[in-house]
Amino acid sequence: MSVHEYPVEVLHLLVSPEHAYFGRPRDGAADVPTADVEEVRVVAGKGIVGDRFFGKAAHMDAAVTLFAVEALEGVAHDLDAGPFDPLAPRRNVVLRGAELGPLVGHDVTLRTGDGSVTLRVGRPANPCAWMDRVLAPGAFHALRGRGGVRCMPLTDGTLRRGSGVLESPVELDPARAGLAVRRPRLP
Repeated sequence: MSVHEYPVEVLHLLVSPEHAYFGRPRDGAADVPTADVEEVRVVAGKGIVGDRFFGKAAHMDAAVTLFAVEALEGVAHDLDAGPFDPLAPRRNVVLRGAELGPLVGHDVTLRTGDGSVTLRVGRPANPCAWMDRVLAPGAFHALRGRGGVRCMPLTDGTLRRGSGVLESPVELDPARAGLAVRRPRLP
């Protein structure tokens, strides 16, 4: 199988030891510590050290989330709003230049600096109703199909902010990074 390489930019690495969006959106988000860090340590099968999903059995297949900032920019354009805080959706790794939808069901490697991590992309990271509260009315619907992907780390490694390379077993189109992926409904 051939490997395709795509240059990406890791813009943000979000780590938070607690959930901020629970309960009713009208009650407001919890005030929890959240860090946009320069680098994160990833542990195979567990996630990002220090993050709320690290080592949680219910989240092993979704311990690391990837998100294309172009999706957020597209939502801002669609809603004639923004610019939005790229940390508001609370995805761990915010990238520029990565079409993520076609990666579902595949193993990918993200190389940054002198580190790399291999991830199994398991499923889309569907948005929640909180997006209407923390971004803008209509953001929840507008983010459907472009909320990023949830992954399980297969290797230990370090990810850093800055230039990187995404290795993919499938061809991607970076120009589609912000576009919604609509999954066909099964009959």
